Amino acid sequence: MTRRPSREGADSASDAPAATSAGTPGAGEPIGRHLGRGGGHRALRLTAILMASVLVAAVAFVAVQVFRLQSNVVTMPLNLADGQESALPVDSSTDPLQILILGTDTRTGNSGEFFGNEEDSSGEGNSDVMMLMTLSADRENVTVVSFPRDLLVPLPSCVNPDTGEASQAMDLGQLNGALGEGGPGCTVAAINNLTGLSVDHFMMADFNAVKELSSTLGGVEVCVDEPVDDEYSGLSLPAGTSEVEGDQALAFLRTRHSFGDGGDTGRIAAQQSFMASMARKVRAEGTLTNLPKLYAIADTVTRNLTVDEGLSQPRELLKIADRMKNVDLGNIAFVTVPTEQWVEDPNRLVLDEDGAAPLFDALREDRGLTEESPEPAAPATPSGPATPEAPALDPAAVPVLVVNATADADRAAEVRQLLAGAGYTQSSPFESAPAETSQILFGTGYDGAAADLAARFGIPGQQVIFSDAVVGIELVVGADLATGTKVTVPPLGSDLEGQTAEQVTCQASSGL
Repeated sequence: MTRRPSREGADSASDAPAATSAGTPGAGEPIGRHLGRGGGHRALRLTAILMASVLVAAVAFVAVQVFRLQSNVVTMPLNLADGQESALPVDSSTDPLQILILGTDTRTGNSGEFFGNEEDSSGEGNSDVMMLMTLSADRENVTVVSFPRDLLVPLPSCVNPDTGEASQAMDLGQLNGALGEGGPGCTVAAINNLTGLSVDHFMMADFNAVKELSSTLGGVEVCVDEPVDDEYSGLSLPAGTSEVEGDQALAFLRTRHSFGDGGDTGRIAAQQSFMASMARKVRAEGTLTNLPKLYAIADTVTRNLTVDEGLSQPRELLKIADRMKNVDLGNIAFVTVPTEQWVEDPNRLVLDEDGAAPLFDALREDRGLTEESPEPAAPATPSGPATPEAPALDPAAVPVLVVNATADADRAAEVRQLLAGAGYTQSSPFESAPAETSQILFGTGYDGAAADLAARFGIPGQQVIFSDAVVGIELVVGADLATGTKVTVPPLGSDLEGQTAEQVTCQASSGL
């Protein structure tokens, strides 16, 4: 393409008076004006040089950062199952993407009082956390499915990347043990068999990753309904909302005794709540569009992460971050794969195939779990001492303390009117500190009333909790019930347990 002469060059050629043979300015042209033009040219050249230098420095900085991140990454094979093919290459920017996230119980890099030391474990250990993250092709939905560590599934024969030896296939083996048989690729193969998917990537982190990442983020907000002092994990939290990082963040994610039923179900709920809170914080602070913050996180992650070859380039991680930056928090769903107790050992779980089938169908068909609003499921029956052959419920005989944990001073009165309309005439108000999530606490003999009120107000079963310190019912009205007659709960499917990143949840104490 022919370069057009600049306007300034054209003017100079046609309008400037001719110079004398001695090189002096032409008659009638002020000397100062001539010198001013030359100085302007030099200034422009200097500015251009400075701008070019800044650009070169910026490019060099990015190149150094990418090289440094690249040098951090440790890789392992994606799929080591005998006879099972790995996923075909995908475009991380546009294709549906499945990434298996593994948290291991290896103590490498750890010296915490409650978690043991490096010599306490060897190899890859077992996978304490197994979450399958699916990013939809349209960038509208993210689904994170948790798999309990005690889940029994068919395990394929896998080639150990360190020894070259093949493990024995099992009709039924504990899912978290696949990691020790053939590394993360073996867990990927087991998930593929279970779901009918072809997982594209994996990310595996150890204890140190959680501690460092939570500190890099400046802490992550968590909530517990009662004070926690867990001698097993070292978790120590007051009732209400706290920010945790380092060892306390790790303890919150690993405790098996503090929440829910004292087993893996409660721990998974806490992990999902933690990740939802982390997503809200990252979004609120604009981290995914702030290059220095993003590099700080990427540096922390890559120093503590083992990935497959396809994710070994830092630009692939940045592509994934770019895909997630605009996903609505209400469309980021955390769910637990449906399971049931194994008939031969109630301490182990097996897949609830009927319940899991619609979930796996949605993942294979690239459908988000919050796209449609199914009919709401009836709240789970609250746990706690039930009265055998309890008489028919008489709402007028049930004392209800309405705990107003909203910012609206009139909300307790509004809820009491709703209760009176349902026959609960023995209610009294109580003002409390703000809470995001509504709960029902019930005493002995009031489980029927608790279930009835949970159904009326749409409060999920996991937020209906027995307490021997309560006489009657305590209805905690949180921000999710600040208006209307039912709590605001985005749909996750009628048979799925979990939450969205938009929801703020408070973990119920196990009482252990």
